[in-house]
Order: sequence, then C-alpha cells, then structure tokens
Amino acid sequence: MANLRAEAVAALETRLGHRFKDKALLERALTHASVGEGAPVGIHGPRDNERLEFLGDRVLGLLVAERLSTQFPTADEGQLSSSLHALVDKGACARVGEALGVGPALRLSPGETKTGGRRKAGVIADAVEAILAAVYLDGGLDAAKAVFERAWSDELSAPPSRTLTNPKSALQEWAQGQGRPLPTYRVADRTGSDHAPTFTVEVSVQDVQPLTAQGRSRQEAEKAAATALLKREGVI
Repeated sequence: MANLRAEAVAALETRLGHRFKDKALLERALTHASVGEGAPVGIHGPRDNERLEFLGDRVLGLLVAERLSTQFPTADEGQLSSSLHALVDKGACARVGEALGVGPALRLSPGETKTGGRRKAGVIADAVEAILAAVYLDGGLDAAKAVFERAWSDELSAPPSRTLTNPKSALQEWAQGQGRPLPTYRVADRTGSDHAPTFTVEVSVQDVQPLTAQGRSRQEAEKAAATALLKREGVI
C-alpha cells in the first residue's frame, strides 16, 4: 500500500509539472488532519495540511483574479466576481484534484480511508489548495502560476453558464414553476478548523430526492447544492 501511494505521489508531481525542492512540503499538503488527531503539535505547527490550505486559498484567489482581469478587460466587477467564485469554489477544486489524481496520493487516517476519504470532494478540494500553497512556498508565485494555468485549464476553458450565476434563485424559480414550495436548506455537517471549515448542506424540494454538497461557507455550500440539484434534474 505504501508503494502504491508513493507511486501516486510521484505521478501527481509529474502532472503538476513542478519538481519540489522540499519534498516535505508536498507530503504535508497531502496529509489530512485526521492523521494528526491526538498527536502533539510540532515545532512549526500542526503537521497536517490545514494551514497550507488557508494559504493556498489566498494564492488561488490572487491567480484567478489576475487571470480574469487580463482575459476580460471590459468585464465589470460583478461579472469578474461571479467568474472568480466559480473557479475557486470547492467543486472546481475537487474536479481539478480528481484530474490530477490527488485522491490516491493523500495521507489519511485508517478511519478516514475506510469512510471513502480519497473520494470525498471536500477532502480533495482542500488538498488541492494546500498543494498550490506548497508549490508557492517551494518555487514562488511564478511556479504557482504555472501549476494553476496547467491544472485549471479545463475550468478556464469552460466558464459557467449564466444560469449558474445565481443557482439558488434558479432552483427557486424551477420549484415554483413545478407548483412546489420553495426549496429548503439544512446544514448537515460542519468539519475542519475554525479558520478553514467545510460545510455540508442538504437541499430539499418537495417530491424530489434531497441532495447534499459542500463548501467553505454555508452560503457556498447552499449554492453548490442548488447547482447540483438543478443538474441532476436536467434543468441545466
């Protein structure tokens, strides 16, 4: 199993297109918080990827904002903000992580592994942000930008449709059009640290099977859930 993970880490590094000078940074970016539960804090802080995730979120935001400002010089702030959100949310990061093969490279506790941690969108998305921070610390902003341009190429080439700009409103309109009450949202779970929480929200529409989605805030999770439900029902 250890050899399989080592192979997955090596393959991930190849897909990133960045050879780490400090391999420990990549290892830390791939280490889920469940691994260190109950362990003493090291001299440089916790040994999991949560602090790197915090930094990576900011690095990603900067890179996306710069890319959009250059690519769409006539777009207004609202249009840029909508596009930025779509490129940095948990769903986008999870898709990037799946394409990179992050799941098999993760370092998880036995318990998290048994519950399917390597396939959890939230776990993969968090690791992707941590990996971007690790690249930034290892090679600087230019290295992080190169990884971003490569890893997010599919997301950048397929901007979200206008229907997804406000998915909660779109879902509300669809429900009303079906003669059903307004959708309801419920926080099903909240995990992670205070500075980097992950919310799992369930959305329900009368006579429709509920669906859950994750986000770094309740609002983000609600939007992700609304989008997923609209897609599942063939509305978008």
